[in-house]
Amino acid sequence: MTSFVLPHEVHGDGAHKVFAVHGWFADRSAYAAVLPDLDRTAFTYALVDLRGYGEARDAAGSFTTTEAARDLVELADRLGWEQFSVLGHSMGGSVAQRLLSVAPHRLRRIVGVSPVPASGLPLSGEQGALFTDAAHKAENRRAIIDFTTGGRRPAAWLDRMVARSLARSDAKAFRTWLDSWAGEDFRADVEGCEVPALAVAGELDPALSPAVLRQTWLAWYPRAGLTALPSAGHYAMDETPLELIRVVEDFLRADDSGDGDTHDGNTGDRDTGAGAVRVVGDGVGESA
Repeated sequence: MTSFVLPHEVHGDGAHKVFAVHGWFADRSAYAAVLPDLDRTAFTYALVDLRGYGEARDAAGSFTTTEAARDLVELADRLGWEQFSVLGHSMGGSVAQRLLSVAPHRLRRIVGVSPVPASGLPLSGEQGALFTDAAHKAENRRAIIDFTTGGRRPAAWLDRMVARSLARSDAKAFRTWLDSWAGEDFRADVEGCEVPALAVAGELDPALSPAVLRQTWLAWYPRAGLTALPSAGHYAMDETPLELIRVVEDFLRADDSGDGDTHDGNTGDRDTGAGAVRVVGDGVGESA
């Protein structure tokens, strides 16, 4: 029996291999805005479509973060990647953390861009209904995107994001994915993992804010860092693409330098402790 292969596209020929994993609202086209300016000599990026999205829109599956982590390991084997880093946005950040338990020995570094914590994101009441019904209601998807970007983005951009989301995801898979990334708590399986881990948070995102990631990501991972982007909300790839690239690639390069400690993505300076936070842009740095 042939195992499932995640649809993917590979960019670059650098020695440092990196998977880029999308979030709940998009397929691999989520990285379109950053793609032209990635360093393709230092890194090789593989952008993937998770089951239920993009070229895998009709793929069968359980649509869970565990399944996705195993799919990534399978793809790494096929690509001949013995070790690799993972960049994951939102739900994709949860998938990256699942890999800490599925195949920690294969990971060099992980980066979560507005990552859902390993404890999940419990939703109830009106908020729960908003997310649950987003599977079949375009207006719900638009409201969620608007809220998580601070209500500051143009209407045309919101409409484009919703249109892409609807076109590039299967509604049933989209709904099932919610139960996994929001409802599953696997913190006990990954807490204390020594893989260097950077969280990038947009200060305009009230849902997965720097404060939330300070209480979760920084508290759980001994070699963690947190970078805050003042001008970004939940979709830093679209909102602040150049700032995001600099933060992410500086962090990934720290591994190639032979320095195993976690660094912030702004200057490459060593973090001052497990709770260190660096604000990139026009903000002022702080330490938790």
